[in-house]
Amino acid sequence: MDEKKYLEKASTYLDAICNVKPNRRTGSTGNHDATSFFASIVKQFGYKIDKTPFDCLDFTSGEATLKAKGKNFDINISPYSLECHITAPLEIVTTVKELEKCSCEDKILLMKGEICIEQLMPKNFVFYNPEHHKKIYALLEEKKPAAIITATAKNPELVGALYPFPLIEDGDFDIPSVYCKDTVGEEIAASTGEIFELKTQAKRIPTTAFNVMAVKNPEAKKKIIICAHIDAYGDSPGASDNASGTVTLLLLAEMMENYKGPYRIEILAFNGEDHYSVGGQMDYLSRYGDELDSIMAVCNIDDVGYIKGKTSFSLYEYPEKLSEKTRFVFERFDDIIEGDQWYSGDHMIFVQKRIPSIAITAENMPELMAEITHTAKDIPEIVDCEKLVELASALKELIYEYE
Repeated sequence: MDEKKYLEKASTYLDAICNVKPNRRTGSTGNHDATSFFASIVKQFGYKIDKTPFDCLDFTSGEATLKAKGKNFDINISPYSLECHITAPLEIVTTVKELEKCSCEDKILLMKGEICIEQLMPKNFVFYNPEHHKKIYALLEEKKPAAIITATAKNPELVGALYPFPLIEDGDFDIPSVYCKDTVGEEIAASTGEIFELKTQAKRIPTTAFNVMAVKNPEAKKKIIICAHIDAYGDSPGASDNASGTVTLLLLAEMMENYKGPYRIEILAFNGEDHYSVGGQMDYLSRYGDELDSIMAVCNIDDVGYIKGKTSFSLYEYPEKLSEKTRFVFERFDDIIEGDQWYSGDHMIFVQKRIPSIAITAENMPELMAEITHTAKDIPEIVDCEKLVELASALKELIYEYE
């Protein structure tokens, strides 16, 4: 293997994907450019390409102001929120029980404290949607506040390094919402009794996006899927999350150019892992769900190549023989170790169907989540391209070992 060639390509690919404009939010112009770039690269290596579009939403947001008796409060517009211009009194809730009892119709509702501990799953999210999240949405739609302010603290395990984070991020929820730091929430609460003016500029943009599926040996009966999501959260450059995984797919595609083994190889750039509707996952299941029984194994790559620590893999629903082969291959690579399982990536749509799956991420993923993920700090400089080349090489060896 020409390691220098692959290192140069990895760096070039990483920069190209991270520098699309304005961002890689699913359905945005930059997202279209990134997926088209991916398709153009893998097509060179003789893959059959599927990039069928699916419907989704993008959004734009502008100025957001919240005032009470001449005082201004620092707020942010929730992604996919409708815009508003509202003058109304304030109502405050800190728990679901308080929300059940409150009378907030046509008022501005401030949610803070316990009720804002974790980001709400979108209303129509099908994979994981706790009952208490559904209850909060149902109560909000029943109570009919004119608008909602959510005051949130740090929660890196669930929302990365975002502070504050939007409690509500849902294009299917039609009550305008904004969010702020928990400390700002306390300042707003101190002005209870005043009349507040909330004004936001926001617009939902119906658009389309597409996964890119590159297929080698399409006539084979059993298949191996290697996937990574190509979209990025908000305006983050998304170098580790997840341009790094996407670059690994591109390197692997070239390394597998001459594959003639017994399996159908699907190198799949999912689109929408960081989008409220997970449109890429839903599109894949709607069009290929009847083929799940033909999948021998899935490998999902997300947040790899971090300059600190090694690359970590974990196994799910894996039979003993495949587990032994997998460990046998990965043990030959110095910077790949077995780590803890995690349950918030694209591999979970397969794990839930009891399909043998591997999830690959950074050993130091907790640090990434706490300090970098979903922010402007997620830039190419935090990614070690040597680790991406090593991982692509290991995956190539793994596919051949499975024969």
